[in-house]
Amino acid sequence: MSRKIAIIDGHPDADPGRFVHALSNAYAESAIAAGHEVQRLTVAELDFPNVTSRAQWQDKKAPPAVANAQKVIAWADHLLILYPLWLGDMPAVLKIFFEQVMRPGFAFHYREKKFPKKGLKGKSARIVVTMGMPALFYRLVYGAHSVKSLKRNILHFVGIKPVECSLIGNVEGSADDRAGWLAKMKKLGAAAS
Repeated sequence: MSRKIAIIDGHPDADPGRFVHALSNAYAESAIAAGHEVQRLTVAELDFPNVTSRAQWQDKKAPPAVANAQKVIAWADHLLILYPLWLGDMPAVLKIFFEQVMRPGFAFHYREKKFPKKGLKGKSARIVVTMGMPALFYRLVYGAHSVKSLKRNILHFVGIKPVECSLIGNVEGSADDRAGWLAKMKKLGAAAS
């Protein structure tokens, strides 16, 4: 069954040599070859401001790049979110992207005396995080807290479930390790998982 996939490449550096971009490309190429539809959002190439006030965040008139990202996310059945681990978390520009995109009126809807209504139900996601440390160390010692926060506080909050995760450790490792991860991303892309 064909799926509509939105790829959110969250690396803040547009340099094509970054491994996150290679992973994103491998997934996209394989997904398209398998008959899935793909739209891509490369955060490093988008122009949007910081969110500096509640009024700005609640404004229904989002900046053009944000409004376009919302259209892509609304269109998709499945999201692939990729980012490098920086200081134990997602890069700041990706967090700003989520603050801009996951606004009330789009990602969720306020209701009087009730929890907000989830605006993005029916979508699934996969989070892919690259890091210099071993992935097992990040998971066991640090509790993979950035992934848990993204999953629970953003994606689940707006109704995106299920959310799977792939942690890629020792990213500066051997060419064989990188080739293995690129092959895995191709399999995930073909399966739209």
